[in-house]
Amino acid sequence: MQTYYYVLASQRFLVEEEPLDEVLRERTRNYHEQEKEIDFWLVLQPAFLEAPEMAQIKAKCPQPAAAVISTSSQFITWLKLRLEYVITGEFQAPSQTIPNPLASLASMSS
Repeated sequence: MQTYYYVLASQRFLVEEEPLDEVLRERTRNYHEQEKEIDFWLVLQPAFLEAPEMAQIKAKCPQPAAAVISTSSQFITWLKLRLEYVITGEFQAPSQTIPNPLASLASMSS
């Protein structure tokens, strides 16, 4: 079982109002330069919020939500400082209630 850390906010805030794509592009470039494996993902409408233990967190976040999920707590702490108005936390997966940590409820159709 792996611990995943997250920054959670409304999809509108994370994807449209914040320069998140720029931040993630820069971080990706940095990882490639250091030959480091990518350990963060942007997930729209993250399915982990449907787990019963996440009900209080889900209730605090405007829907639809978006999350940056990472296996690096330091990256999530850095992102929280940069983004300010976000919820952070962690969960263990795969588990009975969260079988896929990166699953999305967003429909694939456009």
